Amino acid sequence: MMSASAPASADVLIVIPCLNEEANLSRLLDHFLADAPSAEIVVADGGSTDRSHAIVRDFQHRHPNLPLIDNPRRIQSAGVNLAVTTMGRGRKWLLRVDAHCDYPAGYMAGLLDSAARHEASSVVVPMITTGRDCFQRACASAQNSLIGTGGSPHRHIGEGRFVDHGHHALMRIDLFLAVGGYRENQSHNEDAELDLRLQAAGARIWLEPRQAIVYHPRKTPLALLRQYFRYGDGRARTMRLHGTKLKARQALPLLVPIALAMLLLAPFHPLFALPALGWASICLFYGLLIGLKARSHCVAASGVAAMLMHLGWGAGYLYQQFRPRPSDRRLPALVLR
Repeated sequence: MMSASAPASADVLIVIPCLNEEANLSRLLDHFLADAPSAEIVVADGGSTDRSHAIVRDFQHRHPNLPLIDNPRRIQSAGVNLAVTTMGRGRKWLLRVDAHCDYPAGYMAGLLDSAARHEASSVVVPMITTGRDCFQRACASAQNSLIGTGGSPHRHIGEGRFVDHGHHALMRIDLFLAVGGYRENQSHNEDAELDLRLQAAGARIWLEPRQAIVYHPRKTPLALLRQYFRYGDGRARTMRLHGTKLKARQALPLLVPIALAMLLLAPFHPLFALPALGWASICLFYGLLIGLKARSHCVAASGVAAMLMHLGWGAGYLYQQFRPRPSDRRLPALVLR
């Protein structure tokens, strides 16, 4: 594998979008400053009100390759775009880092090696979820299982292969700029939407299982529901922009809000309750099986977490479908400043 040498690092712009990430920033900065000592590591802050700024300022006293920029648009897509256009000159690769994740040693070097070996213009990675407290463990079990992801390739560690989409890691800056970067009015599913434009421009996206990252899920049921509502909303926006079709695993959650709405008719006939009861029974039973296998009552609640994920995703998707159609289908190329 390619070592994290200075010349390789110097070709990479690492961007960390940030908003109130004091719990994660020190760990991330320690990791990437050691992993990629010659890379430019940009923290794009969306208006943090915690100690995020102070943490970065403290690191800057020892590390001159750690610029901090303000992201007035707040969302990650705008922060990454701003970092690339202001700091990307002379760099070949963009490495996007999400603050809620843990990264393996040699992460950047492994991604560069994969890009070289497979002649890929983008390298994406699988994401495995790990929880700390009880509800997070339930979420993690759901998100790592078939009932939570529907078999999405980048949510499981499998074989390396070319894919349509995966968790964003490394991509060529010239292609990123040419297709217009992330869509800045899209806070969720912006990565999948960008992948569609990258592939239309001839990009080859490689999924590298050896560089899988660890994600820490939301801590409360309401936060999880809101997150998946936004995921569904973002996916619907992507589909409408590009005229693509949902896969079966993505379409099934759309039935959940409809099944729950049918409960209102159950007083008139009990058959109207069957779809919701069937869905809930399958989720709860599946979660119970996972919990028994893991010998954990927290993991046994993964069926409840999966139900929240299905409901949020389906409701968010349907909500977006009833909104006015977006007119900004094409984006101009981004320009380095």
